[in-house]
Amino acid sequence: MENKVKVTAVVLTKNEALQIRECLDGLKWADEILVIDDYSQDTTVKLARQKGARVLKHHLKNFADQRNLALHRANYPWVFFVDADERVTPTLAKEIVRRIEKRGGEKGYRFHRQDIFWGHALHFGENARNTFIRLGRKNAGCWQGFVHERWAIKGKVGNVQEPLYHRLPSLRSFLEKINFYTSLRARELKRQNKAVNSLSVVVYPLAKFCCDYCFWQGFRDGTPGLIIAMLMTFHSFLVRAKLWHLYHHD
Repeated sequence: MENKVKVTAVVLTKNEALQIRECLDGLKWADEILVIDDYSQDTTVKLARQKGARVLKHHLKNFADQRNLALHRANYPWVFFVDADERVTPTLAKEIVRRIEKRGGEKGYRFHRQDIFWGHALHFGENARNTFIRLGRKNAGCWQGFVHERWAIKGKVGNVQEPLYHRLPSLRSFLEKINFYTSLRARELKRQNKAVNSLSVVVYPLAKFCCDYCFWQGFRDGTPGLIIAMLMTFHSFLVRAKLWHLYHHD
């Protein structure tokens, strides 16, 4: 696939040896693959270089900083961000190229992400509602936020129709990521002077579960939908529990 407008594909990594090869295989259409690696201790860097990626090592302070570094170091005018556990199909790749080659007024594009949990596609609940800006002009904006970061694009943002596939990890890996992400989020909320008390530690996660599982109909995804709703409720609980701990014991 030849691109008239050149694209840098970016992947952030940290010990992603099990994921990185398949992820990069879906990015062969890009003119450059840039991996920003948080000093992985496995073979992630070696495997990425074998796939032709340019690898930069940089200690993670927060995810927005990592992504903004990638924007700065990307060689081409369009930048496409993919996580190591996400997959780009040939159909999605063609749509990306088609949209940026039409040379419209869009500065960025928003994607729907199709979550796959233990082989089950999740069509309901909070996760099924999520969309993300992942493709944009290099100088159209910057990333903001410690975790669950967003790309603040200045200008018109279009929508990509084909989904970006996201394979949710094993239960053990999921819990490890929840522990890591909630620590970052709690520190971010403390910097923003967000209040927390015993009531919010209990009520917010319960409200999160009710919205995810009942209002957004996560129950229609069966047992996988229930498990995901419980995990995301635990995520909300940990954020507020850790925030309370930072205020009282930091």
